[in-house]
Amino acid sequence: MRAAGGSAARWLDARLIAPEAERGERIVCYASALAGAVLATVLALRAPYTWLSLTVIAVVAFDLFGGTVVNATRSAKRRFHRPGRSSRHHLGFVAAHVQPFVLALLVPGFDLLAASVIYVLTLGGAATALLAPRDLRRPVAFAVSALAITVASTSVAVPGELAWFAPVLVIKLLLAHLLPEDAER
Repeated sequence: MRAAGGSAARWLDARLIAPEAERGERIVCYASALAGAVLATVLALRAPYTWLSLTVIAVVAFDLFGGTVVNATRSAKRRFHRPGRSSRHHLGFVAAHVQPFVLALLVPGFDLLAASVIYVLTLGGAATALLAPRDLRRPVAFAVSALAITVASTSVAVPGELAWFAPVLVIKLLLAHLLPEDAER
């Protein structure tokens, strides 16, 4: 039974981090995920949220804070930017991140307008960066990230304890995920 548990853990680790991730990468990724989940939960405890809302916030934070670091690792870059991966794959990865709508459904004060604006800004930023010529993709990704974070932070209201959400989502998807290692350009 131990072998089955060990292989299940290795399988999950390969999905959460990346196949062949180095020990140091794993440590930093899980530490960031855990620290982000704890920080977001502590912040959320200031509001009268239900246990369901607090759990959703903790899980989303674990994913976003951890995913920001995961997507910046060499092992994840090898995984997501391997031969055969196209802009369509990258845009699909960004589009699959529907956490804004999960928060809108399960966290009071995080409304559908805020979720929609954050989602469209992130997806539009990704599309813009992916349409840029390869040699300009990095500066374009940084430009659209700065703009998306500013617009999201100033145009829609989210609960103060969730002010981290849009910036971390944008960093995870537009800067950490979309950009290959410099040597791979």
